Amino acid sequence: MFIAFSLFLVTLLFIIWQPKGLQIGTSAVVGALVALVIGVVSFDDVITVTSIVWDATLAFIGIIILSMVLDEIGFFEWAAIKMAKLSGGSGNKMFVYILLLGALVAAFFANDGAALILTPILLAKMKYLKMKPLPIFAFLMAGGFIGDSASNPLVISNLTNIVTAGYFEIGFVEYAKNMFLPNLLSIAASITVLWIYFRKDIPLRVDVSELPKAASVIKNQTMFKLSWFFLALLMVGYLLGDYYKLPISLFALGGALIFLAIANHYKAVKPIMTIKAAPWQVVWFSIGLYIVVYGLKNAGLTDIVASWIAALQTQGDTVAIIGTGFLAAVISSVMNNMPTIMIMDIAIDQVGYVGNEALVYANILGSNLGPKMTPIGSLATLLWLHVLAQKGVKIGWWEYMKVGLVITPPVLLVALLGLI
Repeated sequence: MFIAFSLFLVTLLFIIWQPKGLQIGTSAVVGALVALVIGVVSFDDVITVTSIVWDATLAFIGIIILSMVLDEIGFFEWAAIKMAKLSGGSGNKMFVYILLLGALVAAFFANDGAALILTPILLAKMKYLKMKPLPIFAFLMAGGFIGDSASNPLVISNLTNIVTAGYFEIGFVEYAKNMFLPNLLSIAASITVLWIYFRKDIPLRVDVSELPKAASVIKNQTMFKLSWFFLALLMVGYLLGDYYKLPISLFALGGALIFLAIANHYKAVKPIMTIKAAPWQVVWFSIGLYIVVYGLKNAGLTDIVASWIAALQTQGDTVAIIGTGFLAAVISSVMNNMPTIMIMDIAIDQVGYVGNEALVYANILGSNLGPKMTPIGSLATLLWLHVLAQKGVKIGWWEYMKVGLVITPPVLLVALLGLI
């Protein structure tokens, strides 16, 4: 356990620190190779891990490529301006509408898509509106939070969702039905708690007349019109894939590549540049880190976590659901939600969840929301902080945690109540 945990901590440290520009995927793969060499995991374990995460990872890449093409077209900038103008200049309405936009982007383009695509757009628009530092901080923190707290409704909304749905063989429709109410409650609670926390920093009025017309930011009208039809068709594809038990990556990645080809035909993007710019490091990050984490499983961590879940189950369904959600949240906030989701999935499977399938969804909610308590909790938060730093906005760990530790627990509790 000591060797496995030490290796995990060192790997995570390099992933977060990124010394001399060392990329996250490289650190994860090196950690995995060390785990294999020192015997923490076996080659069979590597095959097992790859079989668990390949679909989720390829689907995630597809979602990001799709998001990048839409971003090139001006789709998200158009939506952000529309939401801002819809507020009529009311700072409070703009705050709520921007959160609703973040929730929509997270639902259909994943929380990481929201972090990578929407964050720079919102920052640019707030600077354009000449907002002061405190309102900008409030809008950015709220936008970063909603990206994870609203990443629950669909299998494609978060990498953790895809991994868990694949592990427990949960269909697209079945997942959406079970997560509809919890996600609705999560969004409502997020908006309420975030507004209460930041209400003094939100300007009463914002001069939205300074913003350009939404239509003016669309770079290719044909692709913009086609994108609505294509997104609807893609949702139909997900439903068909669910019916025929096909891998979700077949539609997520396959659909993204088709959309990229169409965009290339209409000269809306340069496909080679788009593919190069896609976060391929996430592929190596997912597989590498999961292999390192599998070493913790081999060392007995899942047995310990399983015993905690079993103890919660003896206290009744309500305690088991809420307890499992908060257990996943705490572990995620300390050791990142990517490894947590696998450890918790295996532990829940080990204990037995038949008859109380809500434990599986409680784990997802905990792993999606819990990371917001610390900057290292999720890949989306790390990407969000990285994007902001590139734009000259640096948010310190303590500055972040002062918000995350206060806001996350009540929102998670309300979301978990939707499973009871």
